[in-house]
Amino acid sequence: MNKIIIDVNHITKSYGPNKGVFNLSFQVNQGEVFGFIGPNGAGKTTTIRQLLGFIQPEEGSCSILGMDSRNDASMIQESLGYLPGEISFFDQMTGQSFLDLLCELRHLNDLSYRKHLVTYFDLDTNGKIRKMSKGMKQKLALVAAFMHEPQVLILDEPTSGLDPLMQSKFVELILEEKKKGKTILMSSHSFEEIERTCDRAGIIKEGVLVALEDIHHLKQSQRKAYRIRFKYENEAKAFEIEGFDSTPYNPLEYDVTISGDVNPLIKSLGKYVIESLEIKIQSLEEIFMDYYKGSENQ
Repeated sequence: MNKIIIDVNHITKSYGPNKGVFNLSFQVNQGEVFGFIGPNGAGKTTTIRQLLGFIQPEEGSCSILGMDSRNDASMIQESLGYLPGEISFFDQMTGQSFLDLLCELRHLNDLSYRKHLVTYFDLDTNGKIRKMSKGMKQKLALVAAFMHEPQVLILDEPTSGLDPLMQSKFVELILEEKKKGKTILMSSHSFEEIERTCDRAGIIKEGVLVALEDIHHLKQSQRKAYRIRFKYENEAKAFEIEGFDSTPYNPLEYDVTISGDVNPLIKSLGKYVIESLEIKIQSLEEIFMDYYKGSENQ
């Protein structure tokens, strides 16, 4: 049986109609990377702030490592790494002095992993924080969140401001942390990031969880779209009545969408003269957008 590390249990925190979170529940298991997806204002940060004990839910409860997020916040912090969506620093400090301060507060004596992360992210810690670019500040925050090798990581938009190379390095870091058995909750706008790193994902809209899905299952269920160009118009018309989910693009070309086994389509196309066949696999982002559209129609 999987051990639950992060437990969000029917929490509600309202800031007005459709603002806040409402009866929200999900769990993150030990060693799992969980993606938390939704547009700005959907309730992601409100959820994370309740998880960290910064704000109290009006209803429900949150726990991390079996400890109450509000009452046991100081104990939870010993095993937690947190990257906020809006980062505040002591701007007059250098990156080096800021990290030194955090190490002192955490009683962290072994600085080997910190040194590794500084090198890994190509972070210059000598300059004043106020003079750092947004990307450099983000790298400093990542080092601060990971350097004490916490059991649990909560990351709110972790790649904001990072260039594509550093985004890729971040993904590699998450996969390495996952191998170590870390439990990670990651709020992100990047569907590619979620697809590459996460085991499951929760999709939130207007404070309500509209879907909770296994990423591997989603990948398997991805629809494949084919644009088929027939040589003869009469054959294109004949194909139209074969029962596939097809839409005419022009008299000779049809778009066909398939979920699962593609062999029936291949067998059918063998009866016709095909000039070209283009394949487009549905992206994870498109799948999630389907969930959003579905929730609007309910």
